[in-house]
Amino acid sequence: MTNILVTGASGFVGGAFMRRFGQRDDLCLHGVARRYMPWPNYTQLDLSHDIRLDFRPDVVIHAAAHVSPWGTAAQYQQQNINATENVIRFCQQHGLPKLVYLSSSSVFYRDEPQFNLTEDSAIGPEFINAYSASKYAAELCIKRYEGSSVILRPRAIFGPGDTVLFPRILAAAKKGRLPLFDSSGPAAIGDLIYIDTLCDYILSAALRPDITGAYNLTNAEPVEFQSLLLTVLHRLGMPAPKRRINVNTAMRLAAVLEWLYHTLRIKKEPPLTRYGVSVLTHSKTFDVSRMLADFGPPSVSVAEGIEHFIRWQLQHG
Repeated sequence: MTNILVTGASGFVGGAFMRRFGQRDDLCLHGVARRYMPWPNYTQLDLSHDIRLDFRPDVVIHAAAHVSPWGTAAQYQQQNINATENVIRFCQQHGLPKLVYLSSSSVFYRDEPQFNLTEDSAIGPEFINAYSASKYAAELCIKRYEGSSVILRPRAIFGPGDTVLFPRILAAAKKGRLPLFDSSGPAAIGDLIYIDTLCDYILSAALRPDITGAYNLTNAEPVEFQSLLLTVLHRLGMPAPKRRINVNTAMRLAAVLEWLYHTLRIKKEPPLTRYGVSVLTHSKTFDVSRMLADFGPPSVSVAEGIEHFIRWQLQHG
C-alpha cells in the first residue's frame, strides 16, 4: 500500500487525481486544500501556514496553487511560494517522502512565438507574469529538497472540471466579448494536455523511483488554437465571435485595462489581459521526447479529450 498525500485536492488537477485513483486497493490517498469537502480521506487546511496532519505519506503530490494568471503579489507569494516551502518542511519532518510538484509550462513563456521547447530551454530571468515567476520560484525550492523529487510542467490542461483554460473563454463568448485575433503571421499553434492523461503521468511520477528531475508534459499533438476554439463553440451551440481585432491593438487595450484594474484595485480579472492575448496569438510548442521515453504515449488523445469535455460541458453548463 502506497500512502499519497495530494495538496490542492479540491481543485481541478488534485480533485481529478483523487477521483481517478481513489478506489485503487494499492493506494491510500489523502487530500488537503483550503475549501471544505465532505470526503472521509480529506483535511481542510491552509498550506500557507504550518501543516499539522496525522498522515505519514510515502509520496506527496503538491498540486495546490493560486492558478489564475491574474492576482496580487501577496497571493502568489503566500499560495505558491510560502505554501511550497511549508510542504517541503512537512516532508522533511515526515521521513522525506518523494515530492511531485505540479509546476507550469508558463515558466518558459516569452511574449513571442516559441517552438520545440525542451526541459533545458532557458527560464527567466524575466517572466511573462507574476504567476509564472512564482511557479519558478517554487521550483527552485523543490530543487533544494533533500529527498527524491519530480517537477512536472503541464501545458494548457483541459477537460471536465476545468477552472482556468476554457471557462474564461466560454464566459467571454457567452457575453459577446470574445474576439478573434488578426496577426500578420501564421495562425498560432500550441500544445494541450487532457486532464486524465496528466493524472496518469502524475501517478507514474509518484510510484516509479526512476522518475526524477523535470518534465514538460503535453499530449504531443499541437493544435491551431483559434480553430479548435471555434469548433468547441460550434459543438456547444454557442455563436462564433463576430469581432476581429489586431493583435497589437489588443495588447494595447489589455495594457490599459490592466492598469485601470490595478489602479482602481478591482480584484476580478479584466475582460482582456496581455497574457490572455499572448496565449491565443503566440505559438507555444514543446519537444516532449523525454516525457514519451520515460512515461510513454498519452493515454487519451486531444480529439477524445475534446469529446469528453464537450459532453461534460453540455451536461453541466
